[in-house]
Amino acid sequence: MPDQNRPLRKLGFLTIGLFDPANPAAGHESTLQVIELGERLGFDSAWLRHRHLQFGISSPVAVMAAASQRTSRIELGTAVTPLGWENPLRLAEDLATTDLLAGGRINPGVSVGEPMQWDTVKHELYPDSAGEEDFSYARVERFARLVAGEVVRDFSGKQGVVEEFSNRVEPHSPGLRDRLWYGAASRKSAVWAGENGFNLLSSSVIFPDAGEEPDFARVQQSQIRAYRAAAAASGQPQERTRVSQGLVVIPTDSASAAQREKYQRYVDERTPRTAAPQGPRKMMFAKDLIGTSEQIAEQLYAHAGFQEVDEVAFALPFSFEHEDYVQILTDIATRLGPALGWEPAGAGRA
Repeated sequence: MPDQNRPLRKLGFLTIGLFDPANPAAGHESTLQVIELGERLGFDSAWLRHRHLQFGISSPVAVMAAASQRTSRIELGTAVTPLGWENPLRLAEDLATTDLLAGGRINPGVSVGEPMQWDTVKHELYPDSAGEEDFSYARVERFARLVAGEVVRDFSGKQGVVEEFSNRVEPHSPGLRDRLWYGAASRKSAVWAGENGFNLLSSSVIFPDAGEEPDFARVQQSQIRAYRAAAAASGQPQERTRVSQGLVVIPTDSASAAQREKYQRYVDERTPRTAAPQGPRKMMFAKDLIGTSEQIAEQLYAHAGFQEVDEVAFALPFSFEHEDYVQILTDIATRLGPALGWEPAGAGRA
């Protein structure tokens, strides 16, 4: 059995919210039901991937708003929203509104950079300003200032009989700025996140620095440590220095024989990409962890990246059925989580 001297403090899950394009409502309803199940099972958080022009959730803010009205406790987040697709001011308004509706449970995770497949979409996304758009860290800095409620213009006050205007983004949700996360896959991004007061999302895809050994777990560990060192050096408050790890885990404890066979095929198809770094940036993929909860727990405790965190958002496989997610989440909450020292919300802890 793994060493449980350092129990896992927070347990979450991440879903892409896959849907059939012929019936997208059913897929969105399935996602909401999965989030409701997560709350009943005691999960601390549910996270949504953000997909554009694909068959996954394109509007996680709307889904979080809906989920907030069907749950009361579980935290809701995005992992991650690519800000290249967003107007930071409008996104700040939507997230603050949703956070207020949720009672302060929203955890927005963001990233920057050119939108995926930029050349195929820029004529529709930014038809008049594609060449001038700034996809650097400055975009996320602006977003954070807007969420924090900093002044955006000189004008405020009453105009006419009933119109009243603010000089900051409204509504303002106190505490939301402290719950902003940055999805960092490189040491540079991890350090930037630490210096600028973001919590850190580290997932199953990372980029090593030049000269680093191609060992995913060790590279992830190094990035997390660099993040924490940068946050400490810049005097960031503790509430802005949380770190969450997101690996794909597939416990098979209560799976049927057919499910186990399907899960193993999925893992086998994805495993070759983990054998060596990919592409010019040497992108590295973590191995999917499959097996009994005891077997997965042993692998996690031996994982250098996992050793650096006390909260996780395990990623659900992309292409499974609703009943598969029910089985996987139930095993995570009732078997894998406890094997990692975690206790469900309501079971003797806040």
